[in-house]
Amino acid sequence: AVLDVLAGRGSHTSRSLQSLIQASSSQLYLHISAHDPMVQKHLESLQSSCGNGLEPGARQRLTNLLLVEGLTDIQQKEHDILQVEATKGLPNVSKSIPLEKLFLPLSKVSIPPRVSVTIGVAGIGKSTLVKLFVCSWAKGEISRDITFVLPLTFRELNTYEKLSAERLICSAFPHIPEPGCISAGAARTLLILDGLDEFKTPLDFSNAVVCTDPKKEIQVDNLITNIIRGNLLQEASVWVMSRPAAAGQIPGGLVDRMTEIRGFGAAEMKDFLDQMFLNNRDLSSQVLQHIRANRSLQVLCTIPGFCWISASSIAYFLKHSSDQSQEATVVPRTLSEIYSYYFKMALSGDWLEKPREAVRIEQAVSSSRKLVGSLGRLAFYGLLRKKHVFYEQDMKAHGMDLSLLHSSLSTRLLLKEDLQTSTAYYFSHLTIQEFLAALYYHTAAKRAIFDLFTESSVSWPRLGFLPHFRSAVQRAQQAQDRQLDIFVRFLSGLLSPQVNRLLSGWLLGKDEQGGLRSQAISVLQGCLSAEHAVSSRAVNAMRCLHEIQHTDTARAVEEAMRSESLAGMLTPINCSALAYLLQVSDVCLEETNLSNCLTYNICKSLLSQLLFCHNLRLDNNQFKDDVMELLGSVLSGKDCQIQRLR
Repeated sequence: AVLDVLAGRGSHTSRSLQSLIQASSSQLYLHISAHDPMVQKHLESLQSSCGNGLEPGARQRLTNLLLVEGLTDIQQKEHDILQVEATKGLPNVSKSIPLEKLFLPLSKVSIPPRVSVTIGVAGIGKSTLVKLFVCSWAKGEISRDITFVLPLTFRELNTYEKLSAERLICSAFPHIPEPGCISAGAARTLLILDGLDEFKTPLDFSNAVVCTDPKKEIQVDNLITNIIRGNLLQEASVWVMSRPAAAGQIPGGLVDRMTEIRGFGAAEMKDFLDQMFLNNRDLSSQVLQHIRANRSLQVLCTIPGFCWISASSIAYFLKHSSDQSQEATVVPRTLSEIYSYYFKMALSGDWLEKPREAVRIEQAVSSSRKLVGSLGRLAFYGLLRKKHVFYEQDMKAHGMDLSLLHSSLSTRLLLKEDLQTSTAYYFSHLTIQEFLAALYYHTAAKRAIFDLFTESSVSWPRLGFLPHFRSAVQRAQQAQDRQLDIFVRFLSGLLSPQVNRLLSGWLLGKDEQGGLRSQAISVLQGCLSAEHAVSSRAVNAMRCLHEIQHTDTARAVEEAMRSESLAGMLTPINCSALAYLLQVSDVCLEETNLSNCLTYNICKSLLSQLLFCHNLRLDNNQFKDDVMELLGSVLSGKDCQIQRLR
């Protein structure tokens, strides 16, 4: 009877009693309501949805988050992959906070955070962290002072045009009979909003209409801004998960605590691979050996999602290396080679945990090409619109045959999530979308007459592949958010001889490149001397040249670094190569030695790239006061990772 009273199912007297208990003792209300069968049903549903599917080693890695003081410049401006490459997978923070203390005060005189934001690059484990937290909370292991945890995804919120705060609560807690008890703050509640980077509408805190009525339905983006501002659900704690750049939409003054998910350490990467190849430790050791032999790859493999793709590709290569010709048995080293092997494995259905069925390769490839082409178009135009989650109307608009999405190939590339009112589709990793987009563009550019970046087809005619390639490079160089950088890197890689051999007859025509490679190299080299300062754009152009297997410039500069003979050879192009080598070369692993080779202008041009050197040696450069001022500005920068300078 008391439970009926508290649920508001009785008469006027019972509602009055409920209000009295809530007003006089919220703890009494919580103690009684915690035993409500509906609350128990909610706990059970949370455990069933969040208790499975944690990545190997996730619990150990995610139980300590990095405590950060806002976003750095590189996190706000650069693509996720470029962030990891520039920082070498090592965030510039030393403080951490245990997961069980995430929503507690940091000291005895502070208060619990109301708005918390956790950032992490694509594939680092943000949604996995939510699962881990919710499952641990539902079992009573952590945050026992929180009575209700309401997890929501922006994928789900995308399906609504308007919502009220109370309807939002009901969508996360469908078993609750009266959401008013939560909106009124009678119970300590944690609202989890996962995937801000997937939200279809940018948050506009400057122009959002103020709303304080929890029953009023408003635009979903306005609802979120009002909740974060504290106009709605004032007593609830809010936890937002996001990729770094998207998190910048929330004004820093509204964020009480910001944390970051760290990537794999060396031991965790080994454990991850051992779990991945549980029945074949020799294969796990070989894969790890290949990853460690390639510094760029090792840095990116600190991201679990990328590590899984890379390890799968290398293992597939090792499995079939004895079947290949001598010239094709070079272990995959570039991004494009890694993803080419991954797609070759996907097309043949020859997954490591499920060997290929007895079916002719030609038959498998033929049946998959149409799907890859359709997915590629979806991926490309999604990338242009910064869209990474798709719904059935999106699929139909891009000509996707939904019946094809049931194949094993599709389920490896495009994941499906059934929501309350719709079905969401998203690529298994951001880089999968980018590689598919590059494949589509590479194929379509050979026959397209107009600019593929202009969907209306109203543009100056572009005939042949090269004008389209130049257009893609220019678009990537001009993009403020740098979200086309990896796409262009893949597009360049598809012109490399090694990738052409791998995918010839599969996803690329046989020997179709002709003279395109040399012309594309000229386009990329033109990006290296266009600016006085060496920017991340120039570094990405160098990475594109690496993908296309044109490494002459980088090798010459690296050899000069090794022999300490850089003096006099740092032209604008060589400065770009040097900035690239600061990130990838083993010569810079222990110490970056730039002694006796820098002038004021060269130092100024390299300034933004010197930030990420851990040990920097600059002696014998005859620096004057103006250079020392430059270096002082570097050392005081928020992104600076220099630990030792001499």
